[in-house]
Amino acid sequence: MKFNVDKQENVIVYEILEDKLTSANAPILKSELVLANTEGYNNIIIDLNNVRFVDSSGLSAILVGNRLCNEVDGIFALSGLNDTIKNLIKISQLDDILNIFSTKSDAIEAIQEAESSEEELKEEDSED
Repeated sequence: MKFNVDKQENVIVYEILEDKLTSANAPILKSELVLANTEGYNNIIIDLNNVRFVDSSGLSAILVGNRLCNEVDGIFALSGLNDTIKNLIKISQLDDILNIFSTKSDAIEAIQEAESSEEELKEEDSED
């Protein structure tokens, strides 16, 4: 499986460079997501801008990433979904569960804003 990894301070971004996320390559993505979680990355973005098709195994890998982030109070996000993948997520009734952004930049910005808000809340609590 071909992908780029961008490790930032509070988020790791996987840019999938394949046109399909299927049973042939989804197990590799699952392993990468588990590894990122083990390394302490609580916020994960998967950029699907290059992906045209996702099957049930690909969807399963996405849900593993979502579960891993939820377990550590992190944020899991998808970006760059085409209409076919959006419809799959909607039909699977996952559109209310998954954080979906138009672009990778939007997803990074949303995570950074959430992290900033969380830091402000912690500071307010410590002042009380």
